[in-house]
Amino acid sequence: MSNIPAGLSYTAEHEWITAPDANGVVRVGITDFAQDALGDVVYVQMPEAGSNVAAAAVVGEVESTKSVSDIYAPLAGEVSARNEALDGEPALINSDPYGDGWLLEIKLDDVSSVDTLLSAGEYEQQVG
Repeated sequence: MSNIPAGLSYTAEHEWITAPDANGVVRVGITDFAQDALGDVVYVQMPEAGSNVAAAAVVGEVESTKSVSDIYAPLAGEVSARNEALDGEPALINSDPYGDGWLLEIKLDDVSSVDTLLSAGEYEQQVG
């Protein structure tokens, strides 16, 4: 069974999202289920900070020894940070998908849009 932390929101495309902070910023990564399906991650391409992203738009990709998978913006907003550590150590996505393996931080256009995402229980039903 995949590790699906409560307290995060999820997308059908296997991304997780933290609750917005006081500035409306969320952290985004790929789920344990997704990193397990991908296999060993060898490269990550992500947008630069300052880029505007649209909900459900492809914003980058994760390349593994098995395949290349698109990264989708879970919600609309502006990329406020990208995980620079992944440039040198993309395997952090495999070893710590909910911690050091995060991908992006996005300042949301609409904080209430988080309510459209899946809860941990709903995501678990989808992948279970």
